[in-house]
Amino acid sequence: MVKKTAFEGSVEYWQVLDESGNADKKMEPNLDDAELKRMYEHMVLCRIFDRKAVSLQRQGRMYTYAPLEGQEASQVGAMHALQDDDVVFPTYRDHGAYLVRDAPLDGLFEYWMGYEEGLKMPSGVNVFPLSITVGNHLPIAAGMAWGMKFKKHPKVAMVCFGDGATSEGDFHESFNFSSVHKTPLVLLCQNNHWAISVPLNKQMASQTVAQKALSYGAWGVQVDGNDVLAVYVAVQEARKRALAGLGPSLVECLTYRMSMHTTADDPKKYRSDTEVDEWKKKDPIARFEAYLSGRKLWTPQFKAQVEQAVSARIEEAVKKAELFSAPPEAMFDFVFEQKPWNVQQQRDAFLKGD
Repeated sequence: MVKKTAFEGSVEYWQVLDESGNADKKMEPNLDDAELKRMYEHMVLCRIFDRKAVSLQRQGRMYTYAPLEGQEASQVGAMHALQDDDVVFPTYRDHGAYLVRDAPLDGLFEYWMGYEEGLKMPSGVNVFPLSITVGNHLPIAAGMAWGMKFKKHPKVAMVCFGDGATSEGDFHESFNFSSVHKTPLVLLCQNNHWAISVPLNKQMASQTVAQKALSYGAWGVQVDGNDVLAVYVAVQEARKRALAGLGPSLVECLTYRMSMHTTADDPKKYRSDTEVDEWKKKDPIARFEAYLSGRKLWTPQFKAQVEQAVSARIEEAVKKAELFSAPPEAMFDFVFEQKPWNVQQQRDAFLKGD
């Protein structure tokens, strides 16, 4: 009998900023002051947008909404590591993907107010409509990345998903296909420890999500998802590998959903306040503020200026969104290029009041 090691592998954990905002100089990216400030402004924009959306939903001015609070660093860090031509496939919680790309704020509010038209992006905003179904957008992103390789386009596709999506077949099929064909796909998993009400230890027996990359002969890394610079560095590396023809990479961001899964959810039924309080100490914005303060780029006055400017933008966007309306018959439109006869029949009956 022959016994030998058939495979060996390991996964690294990356952190640039510790919880006090101190940087590891060997891993710290070389970003100029203006870029660092933009990252901070985008993180603040994400949080204020998020809290406004929750408030609107509670007032009955918006429908069910999925908050992102606590995951700002994962989304902003990843988006800043991409180029504008790179295409992003977000989930229902990845509002940061749109906000960093300067998508119309009123359109985002319109979408959550019930109008699909809100996610029709202007030319140049290369972010797909968000995916409500868990994991179903992964094969689409894999196909996009394959097309980029086929047409020799020097750009990547990045697909965002949560830890729960890694239990779906779509994740494994997409990863396997992309690895075999060495496509330029970046898989960004925001591991926020909860798949709705199911904790991580009941979802998977593996120690990390990132190690799943090893099963497909790909590169994977686990990063501190509340450290915006660590996420930036990891996604930048994944993008570089993709463009070098090395295939897909899996970046697992260890983070936490501070709020409810959606506004239809009560997280107190399945997790403790103690757990939430522990993660609040790791607030990604507070950590980045400490780092920027050490570089003389942040003051309480600067924070107030950013929050005031962002709040004004958001209030103006809400006003514009609440003036938007679409005819009710629009629900029959824009699904098919050519309406099937039965859909047209339903539309005609609706307009007649039948």
